[in-house]
Order: sequence, then C-alpha cells, then structure tokens
Amino acid sequence: MNDYERLDAWVDAHFDEEVRFLQELVRVPTDTPPGNNAPHAELAAGLLARFGLAPEKHPVPQAEVEAQGLGSITNLIVRRRYGDGPTVALNAHGDVVPPGEGWTRDPYGGEIADGRIYGRAAAVSKSDFATYTFAVRALEALQAPLKGSVELHFTYDEEVGGELGPRWLLAKGLTRPDLLLAAGFSYQVVTAHNGCLQLEVTVNGKMAHAAIPESGVDALQATMKILEALYALNAQYKQQRSAVPGISHPTLNVGRIDGGTNTNVVPGRVVFKLDRRMIPEENPQEVEAAVRQVIADAAARCPGIQVDIRRLVLANSMQPSAGQQPLVEMLQKHGKALFGIDIPATGTPLYTDMRLYGEAGVPGVMYGAGPRTVLESNAKRPDENLLLEDLRRATKVVARTLLDLLRRA
Repeated sequence: MNDYERLDAWVDAHFDEEVRFLQELVRVPTDTPPGNNAPHAELAAGLLARFGLAPEKHPVPQAEVEAQGLGSITNLIVRRRYGDGPTVALNAHGDVVPPGEGWTRDPYGGEIADGRIYGRAAAVSKSDFATYTFAVRALEALQAPLKGSVELHFTYDEEVGGELGPRWLLAKGLTRPDLLLAAGFSYQVVTAHNGCLQLEVTVNGKMAHAAIPESGVDALQATMKILEALYALNAQYKQQRSAVPGISHPTLNVGRIDGGTNTNVVPGRVVFKLDRRMIPEENPQEVEAAVRQVIADAAARCPGIQVDIRRLVLANSMQPSAGQQPLVEMLQKHGKALFGIDIPATGTPLYTDMRLYGEAGVPGVMYGAGPRTVLESNAKRPDENLLLEDLRRATKVVARTLLDLLRRA
C-alpha cells in the first residue's frame, strides 16, 4: 500500500466521525445577518481541541464587529508545523445566509438521507471545515517526514465581505501563508472569480394621506422608475463578455425592498439593496460610479425626490495567476484519480474570501467538498445538501495534495 492509499484508508476508517463532526457544525446556526457567530467558533474550537489540534481563538473587537452591522466574530487558526518549508493555509467560512422559506427538512438538523447531509451550510462551507480538518488529521496519521506547515483558517464574515475574517487576520499579522486552499466544490478547481458591489439606496419623498395623494411625493413611484433604469442597464450587461472560462457577463440584482407605512399613506421612503457582480476585466470604481449615475439620473426625473446611496460591499474580482499552478496540477491529478473524471480549472461568478489572500500576495485556489455547481447543492436555497461521497473523496484529494506539497525530499 503506497502513501496515497494509506491516506485514503485513514479517511475511510474515520469517515463516520467526519460526518458527525459536520453534523455538529450544521446544528449551530450562524445566520448572517444577524451575524452572532462567536458561539459557533467556540463549538468548532472545542471539537478541534478534541482532535489535539489546539485552535487559537482570535475574537474581533466588538466595536469593529458592530460597525459592520454584525453581532460577534471569533476567528480560528490551527497551526501545524512540520519543519522548514512553505506554509499552506486552508480557509473555510462558517457564516451563512438565513435559511428562508420552503425547507422540507430542518435547516439545522444535519439530517442524513439518501446518502446526503441536509442543512444550511452543509455544502457552503461548513463542509470544508470537515474536509480540511480530516485531511490534516489523515496527513499526520501517515507519520511521513514532512517540511513546512499547515494552517486552518476558520472565519465568519464571508457573506458580508470578509473584512473581519481573512483580511483582519492578515492585517493584524496573525498569518502570512505561502499558498492558500479555499472552500470550494469537488468537480472543479476555481482559479478566478467575480467581484461584487452591493449598495443600499434610500429613496426619499413625502408622506401624505392616500385621500389627497397630490399633497405628497410618492417614493415608491420614483423607486419604480429607478428600478426600470437599473434593469435596463442589467439587460445591456449581457453584451459584455468575460474571457475567463466559467464566467459569463456582469449582472445586477435587486434583492430586497422595504418601504411605506400603511395602505392609506403615500409612501415617503423606500429602501432597496442591489448586488452588482463584476467580471474580472472590469474596474470596480468605474462600475460603482456608473451605477450611481444611472440611479441619480432616474431620480432627477422625479420632482421632489432625493436619493441617498450607501456602499455595503465592494469586493474585488480575482484573476488567474501563475503562482496557482502547482496547486491546480496536484488537485487535478488527485481529483481525476479519485473521481474518475477530468477536473477543470475555471472561474466562478461568485465572489469569495480567496481574493483577500490574493490581494496580500498569497496565491490560491478554491477546492473542497460539493457538486459541480452551486445550483446542484441548493446553497442559499431551501434543502441545501451535500453528497457524502463527495465529502469523502474531496477529503482524500486534499490530504493527498497536502502530502505532495509538504513531503520532505
């Protein structure tokens, strides 16, 4: 039995334990908002300590957390040093969007059915807390001579931009890895991703009694005109194509609208939030300026209306880089061996924390447990789930890749 086979055998022998670990992580909610995620970090730290992995807890000061509109954040770092050599970081995020409507199973049940685990974050990305933890455990159980270090970075604010997760850890000098593996799916190695601009737009008019609407200024009517202009802009984006495989064109989505006070009152205020995905070829500052201008121009055609625009998120895109290639080649080699198919290197329309490491000069890719697409996993939708066999095989792929990166010559 060679070393790869020994790693695989260890994962198989401990797979029931890995599944139970993931179930415990899923059963503690980390809805963001409200983002009260320190309790989950405490749970994860306790589970990691049981494995002898000695997690460091790095709580973010409460004032910084509240400034981001969140409740609590504690980031975790596990450091495993094997000798002189490169440091490989593995990052997954524990925060998730709220479950929403339409679930047929308990979103926090961690239920196993038909070879799948169900629950919010079962696929994105508490699954990779399990993938990465058990890959490191398998590596160490091999007792092979190694060089370098592995770090597990478990963070809790990816849904709102990662500023208090990876960026905070890097800015504080708490980590400086040489390579990064970030949470992803099993059937592709992601080397690039979109950027994201999120804005909150407040449309201010003047309230009035519905019986005398002419005495007010209808903020909802003005909002409709602004939305028409934005959706027209979104239609134009389809003509703007990216050269990065896996990424198509820019998109704009209005995801939330709130306004008005009662049915018999002319609405004096409407607030909506939009999400603008930017392809890697776009300049984020130019994109934001253009969207703001479209909103301002539409509002100017509505007498008595004033508009306030607040930026919520500005996340840069990520381009492929030469420094990613060793990781890409190893993951593709082991992915093909274990999944029996070619694993492409591609981009994704998502935006992720991987960009924050890239901006700090750390090359990385995304790879982890999950299906071919976000759609298949129901991520951010009801009945999010993960095929357990994908978790098993992805754990083996990551363990083998770590061995290749750190094996002492």
